Amino acid sequence: MNFEESEQTTQLREMIRRFLDKEMPRELARELDSKAAYSKEAFAKLSELGVTGVTVPEEYGGTGIDILSAIVVIEELAKRGTSLAGPFIHCAFYGSMNMVENASEEQKQYYLPKLARGELLFAYGLSEPDVGGDLASAEVSAYVKEDGKTVVINGTKRWCTGARVADVIYTLVRSGPREDRYRNLSLVLVPTTAPGITIVDIDHIGLRYSETTDVIFQDVEIPIENVVGGPECWNEGWQMLVGRGLDVERLEITAVALGIASAAVDDAWRYSQEREQFGRKICAHQAIRNMLVEAKTKLAACRHMLYHAAWLANEGKDCSVESSMAKLFVGDNAVDIVLTCQRVMGAYGCAREYDMERYVRDIVCMPIVGGSSNMQMNNISSRLGLPTR
Repeated sequence: MNFEESEQTTQLREMIRRFLDKEMPRELARELDSKAAYSKEAFAKLSELGVTGVTVPEEYGGTGIDILSAIVVIEELAKRGTSLAGPFIHCAFYGSMNMVENASEEQKQYYLPKLARGELLFAYGLSEPDVGGDLASAEVSAYVKEDGKTVVINGTKRWCTGARVADVIYTLVRSGPREDRYRNLSLVLVPTTAPGITIVDIDHIGLRYSETTDVIFQDVEIPIENVVGGPECWNEGWQMLVGRGLDVERLEITAVALGIASAAVDDAWRYSQEREQFGRKICAHQAIRNMLVEAKTKLAACRHMLYHAAWLANEGKDCSVESSMAKLFVGDNAVDIVLTCQRVMGAYGCAREYDMERYVRDIVCMPIVGGSSNMQMNNISSRLGLPTR
């Protein structure tokens, strides 16, 4: 096995790093975090680099699906906070990957070229006030009007991060009786400008590239053509939801965790060689040295877990177990890494003038978002065949 990065991957990393130094300096990243906002101007310039096309086939205006490169982009962007990593995911994963996997040909022709150019952002409308990981229990309802041309949606979605800045909400709806819950779900594309939508902000501690929100649908009408996959895919939403898309989604949020943890290690490593206490640099004290080495070692293990799963996905191989393992392992260990790095910096690791404070707020969300650690353990045990009785 060859663990060396290709020259192309190294060049991609260096390009993103140069871009961030120019377009997303640390001061701007802190300012955007304080406002729970992202820079449309910076994202437009990022899109001009062509990276929003790495999850779009060439025939639709992209550069060809390259999940490994997309993960590299997310990791590097996340080192400078989530103000660009978040919108990139909403474009290249929530949008492009779902459209590639599940959309009708007509939908692909319309959405994918725009997504490849970074012109559209998707938000997820999956969770609900009483529905978290058990998505098959979704209760936001949808029915087709008698004219057969219009879908009507009612109910509330929760944790719809980016709904205020997105163009489309990729929404899971209950499209039939609850009793046969896996067969009576559909996915629909709801424009955020549709009449009847109310968006309510939910204040939150981390991942503040945008507000997360409740989205309330009150008799929201969309064309039947907005059913993901086309009208013939009405009631086929569950198969789309649990397919390859969720495996890849676990990888993108794991890449965010890896990027944040990597930035924390870099900052603590540098700080330890600048700060002096008791007549010598703090990196000369055994306690600090041990913490830094522990963080570096865990970070290396996290990197291997993520990129192995990403390689499997990129090769079109089954990565359902590996992606869940990566999400579980990296999500949990990244928290330990960042908190260790914060302790290296002491009180300065708690001050808002240092990025470490933001890393902590962001990283504590990682074992929860994108499928909690407990859910990943359930997924892994089931897919490896452990009986439940």
